[in-house]
Amino acid sequence: MAAQRTNTPRPLSSSHSPYRITPLSAFLAIIGVYSVGTVVWQTLHLGAGGGSTHVSDVLTQTKDAFIRPGSNNGRTSVANDGSWMATSTIDGDNADSGGGVLDSVLGSFSIMAASGGDPHSNDSVTGSIIPINLSVNYLQVIDKAPGAPPEPIMSQSATSARVAEDFLPMVSPDEVVFRWAFQARKGANHKDTQEISAYRIIVRQFGNPSNVAWDTNKVNVPVMPDSVSWGSVTQPVAGHIYEWKVFVWDAAGASSSSSWKKFAVGPQSSEAWEGKWIVHPDDMDTFDNAKQGSKDECKLWKMRRPLPIFRGRISSDKISGVKEIASALLVVSGLGSFRASFDGVPLSTSGPIDPPFTDYSKRVMYRGFDLTPFFQNGGGQADHTIGVTMGSGWWDHRPVSGMAKPKLLPRGPQTTIAQVIITDKSGHTHVIGQSGSGNDWQVTRGHIRESDLFTGEMVDLDIFEDMLGWDTSAGWTSSGRTSNGSDPLKNRNIWIDPVLYTTEVTSEERVQELSVKAKAMERSQMKSFPKRNLFAAPIGRLVPHEIPPVMAVERISPDEIHDLDGGRWLIDYGKAFSGMIHFDEGLPEPIIPASYPRAHGFKAASEKGVSFLTVVYGEGLEMTTGDINRVLTAGLGLHDGGPRHKSKKEFATKHSYCFPDDHDYILSQKDVYIYSMKEKGKARFAKARQSHFTTHAFRFAEVCCTAEPPKNAQALVYRTAVPEWGSFDSSNILVNGGYELVKNAMVSNMLSVQSDCPHREKLPYGGDLVADSPAAMHMFDMASFYKKTVYDWLDAQWGNGAYTETSVWQDLNDYAGVGHGAGETVWATAPPVLTVRHMQYYGDMSLLQKTLPNHVRWVDFLDKYFDPGMKQKGYDEELSEYHGQKSGLGDWLAMRGRDTYLTHTAFYMAAGRCVAYVARKVGNKSLEEKGLAVAKKIQDRIVRLYLKNGKDNFDFPLGSTSHTPGPEMSIFSKIVPAEKRCVVLKNWFRRSGHTWPGDEERLFMKHISEDDVNSMVKTGEISKRGKDWSMGWSQWQGLNEGIFAIRYALKTLSDYGYHNVALQKVSGFGFATPEYLLRHNATTMWESWWRSEDLYSRNHPMLGAMAEWMSSSAAGVSHYPTTTGGRTILFWPRFPRSAKTLEYASATQGTAKGDYSIAWRFEDLPSDKEYTSGVATIRVRFVVPPGGEGVYRPPFAIVRNKVTLAHAEVVPDMIGARNAARDECTRRRNNREGFPYSWEYDRSKEKWYKLESSKRIGTPCESFLFHKSIDQTQWGPEDDISEAFSVREDKKVGPGLYEVLIREWPLQEEVKGSGRIGNIPEYYNSKNMGSYCSDTSTAEWDIDDATHII
Repeated sequence: MAAQRTNTPRPLSSSHSPYRITPLSAFLAIIGVYSVGTVVWQTLHLGAGGGSTHVSDVLTQTKDAFIRPGSNNGRTSVANDGSWMATSTIDGDNADSGGGVLDSVLGSFSIMAASGGDPHSNDSVTGSIIPINLSVNYLQVIDKAPGAPPEPIMSQSATSARVAEDFLPMVSPDEVVFRWAFQARKGANHKDTQEISAYRIIVRQFGNPSNVAWDTNKVNVPVMPDSVSWGSVTQPVAGHIYEWKVFVWDAAGASSSSSWKKFAVGPQSSEAWEGKWIVHPDDMDTFDNAKQGSKDECKLWKMRRPLPIFRGRISSDKISGVKEIASALLVVSGLGSFRASFDGVPLSTSGPIDPPFTDYSKRVMYRGFDLTPFFQNGGGQADHTIGVTMGSGWWDHRPVSGMAKPKLLPRGPQTTIAQVIITDKSGHTHVIGQSGSGNDWQVTRGHIRESDLFTGEMVDLDIFEDMLGWDTSAGWTSSGRTSNGSDPLKNRNIWIDPVLYTTEVTSEERVQELSVKAKAMERSQMKSFPKRNLFAAPIGRLVPHEIPPVMAVERISPDEIHDLDGGRWLIDYGKAFSGMIHFDEGLPEPIIPASYPRAHGFKAASEKGVSFLTVVYGEGLEMTTGDINRVLTAGLGLHDGGPRHKSKKEFATKHSYCFPDDHDYILSQKDVYIYSMKEKGKARFAKARQSHFTTHAFRFAEVCCTAEPPKNAQALVYRTAVPEWGSFDSSNILVNGGYELVKNAMVSNMLSVQSDCPHREKLPYGGDLVADSPAAMHMFDMASFYKKTVYDWLDAQWGNGAYTETSVWQDLNDYAGVGHGAGETVWATAPPVLTVRHMQYYGDMSLLQKTLPNHVRWVDFLDKYFDPGMKQKGYDEELSEYHGQKSGLGDWLAMRGRDTYLTHTAFYMAAGRCVAYVARKVGNKSLEEKGLAVAKKIQDRIVRLYLKNGKDNFDFPLGSTSHTPGPEMSIFSKIVPAEKRCVVLKNWFRRSGHTWPGDEERLFMKHISEDDVNSMVKTGEISKRGKDWSMGWSQWQGLNEGIFAIRYALKTLSDYGYHNVALQKVSGFGFATPEYLLRHNATTMWESWWRSEDLYSRNHPMLGAMAEWMSSSAAGVSHYPTTTGGRTILFWPRFPRSAKTLEYASATQGTAKGDYSIAWRFEDLPSDKEYTSGVATIRVRFVVPPGGEGVYRPPFAIVRNKVTLAHAEVVPDMIGARNAARDECTRRRNNREGFPYSWEYDRSKEKWYKLESSKRIGTPCESFLFHKSIDQTQWGPEDDISEAFSVREDKKVGPGLYEVLIREWPLQEEVKGSGRIGNIPEYYNSKNMGSYCSDTSTAEWDIDDATHII
């Protein structure tokens, strides 16, 4: 459904881009608003890094650095849909201390003299370099989730105390690693920022600042280490909350410091906990063969509903003996999901998936909450109550299976574990309130009648209202001894004693059972175990939270609300995401329609006269009915096909095991709010707020049935709250739109794992991570997230060394692997590939050391099983009978055939390369040589087979240049021999596209007007396929590639001198382009390039590798291939032949050292606006932060160019410039200067038509680096680099803001080729393919090169 706006359509590529400055008066007004206390959110970029260094160790090489212009520094940022979004206080540093409108915060920073200084002083700061983004184990404090909803309804007996932060980093005593990034101060001298000469870390006890727990003193360094580990002289104490800060000295010897940051230390191990896992006794009985009385899993699952809530009492006498409380720390976890409260106050706004998704039989994470405020002001002499509300999560999900198999996950009843650790000012700790039997803990059934990640939540508002205050001392009642069954009305406020979680199943037994199912173990190898009565899954070891929690990162107001009649309201939020609706003012009272619309009924409630309201969520609308298309988001893929696609009979889902009632044959995303007591008065639903333990993927929501729409229904966008640190903008609406599609899909699929889609499977697939991790690491600081991901795979690795397809085994596509439990080879090689990329971006040596043995086992597995497995799958050794696309997934969802042999084999090679890379970094020479030998053996095999046909097209012997990812992957990954690289590249351009016979595209062609057909014929978008007009996919003007070849194709084209073709592919129009998705109102990437109404997801980042290409090639900032820890960044902007395609572009790349930014634009363009002849000037500006290094690489040789390089003598006000640029971008987005049209379906006429209606998505915005304040920068003398430029010589640059001027750049007409679905004769007939491919020095893979490892 399109917004009914008919603005004048705008060109897809902006032909003019004069920078529009925000008026001074408006800017001053903004300053005034901030000064009087407007809530300010800070963009926080976790300081990552690696090679954890003890201060006593010898420190490694020195790097320079300069400025962090990319920080939001206390400003609001703009969400992808143009709405205001407060950026996360994930860092909470006064990050604007480098200047701008928040200079007043500088007083919070302290200064130390060169001798060391007073750590508690608050003198003004003089240093040029400021430490920012302080993290411990990659985790930063989150003061308040940026999209946090208003406080929930609480009892009058709830305390007025509040926790100080939404997320407190937790660590174990044996691993405390400090990291931070750098920012140059506004007005600093360029020379002073060139060196970080020393640092000092101080850690003190929280609540007792005079007690310094650890002090490095001033450490002079030739090079700043990637990280610093807590020294070995003293050890952190479990239960303590600490504060720490860091001081750094610049080249002039002046120092600056950060603000104090908190973290807490939890128990060393599961055995160190005094609290025990507890459970509702009735729930425990359902996992006892001697007591359950039924073998029906569905019946037993329903018996565990409503979900339990737990509470523990801390009586005043337990703390009366503690004198001078310094801090109080609650450590708590729960399975499935939990939310903790204390004295009636929720402790965090997180909770949908907490703890994060892991194999809970191996590893369970716990949270820590600073309860100190609750024990102050008399709280030390009062009674207190811990509350834990439970959801099902991935632990006790509804027992249904489909495209995913949750039944293979560990399972048990909802259970929790908790304890409070009080620390006095002498440093002694006291454990109180620990969970266990007979320890003042109680359990009852709560207000959540049902909770499931796939189907949604049912909330009983009557129970909720009646039980307000249950988690306060005033609401405490004595325990009963028995419950009255599962009827919530009979059990309200009947509190009973919990029992300990008990099972007879061991971890070894569970692993063995799964290993046999996966064929990773022969039955003859099985050990014998006795028959088990207590069969709940074992619970794994307790570890501190390894990643930030899933939190609300954005609030979105409705874009439009439509009356669908009968009391049903359709709310459109303008873009798709994961989350739920928060009804700030509650829900209106329900009405009873003549008949309930499909999926909105609740038969059991209607029969009992119980009032209810339903909310159904979806990412698209069904084109023939206008209802939400529930099929596209059907959980586990369980659906009947929907109204247009009766691909399945009703009984296929109606009789599916444990399929929920009232979902009408489609497993739907649905929340239900009920009020069970008929005698209550009006406004019964006014207390409805949100579901808690589920997330939905949606853009649209239907609320039914009410006489009026809900007021102030704000959508909450949930994702793992890692910092966002990358950005991209350009003059081209289609390129920008493509970037936003990927980013929105990525945000939707970061729910403690990086999932394929946020509704159907929600699973972490290895192939998706291989394809998209470069894009994710560009956009977000994924240091903690991907480290946790690799650990997940280590937990899942079979005893024979095989890695699985998903990080928690689901038996999904094992048929596509080489057998013996291995996932498809590409998917299963994700762990070593991700480890290498993690090192390149974050420099974490500990991850390499821990994972190397596992990756070696994977290579050993492949050495043993790969060749026999491939033979069994029908691949002969010489490929003499291979015609492409046999067993395997390969370049998944490509438009052309998939060469599955090549992808299987190339990733076997990659596994060897990864082992060699990791072994080299950790200094294991023998394993380095082993990895290299494996990689070389497999590479030689590929080369021999793929040059065997003598055609030099790098195709399998019987191939016809029609399969993917042949030459593009082999050139990019440096498989092709040096002497063949140019000819393989040349022959690649012989490939062409084809017409497409897809169902939806054929139906589309039958339902458009003759005028529209003629228009598409003229543009080449359609051509004849037999007698009918057909859409077609293009090789060179569209994106036909699958999930891997997208990256290989775009990067290869841009890196080898054909950037104009790469731009043409991304900015093309018609089928299989970003434009095609945008014209069909997409706001997230689709799972496929073709349109689907009944199968493929429309919120799927799998095809999103192009986003990283946009920042690295179109704008020109990326990690240098051989860098580690993000120390060295490559600035390599590639420019189009004609400015008509792209007039300007910019990007920011966050790193462990700080933000690197680049912007370029054409200037002095001809007046004809065709830009295909004449000359122009190109101005490039880029920034290197303190602690980093830059390498500037020219695009390609034009001898007659005059090129100069200059640096800023004084650091300008980057923050002010960025804020002003953001304001201007917001204005443009609010004016909807983005994608200008959409295709809509007229249901009454059964016709598609083109609607001119501009949108926010794709809006062109210019970089802050071209703000007028930067133009006024005092530049140093220009360095003539024309000669180096002409021979394509890299230029190393130290810290600074730089400007490159390229004069007399020749403008040329773009190469057109032989039509939209044709090839490019101009290139395959060329005798000179350019200097890039002929440079033999770059042909071989370098063992330190992480970028081209595969």
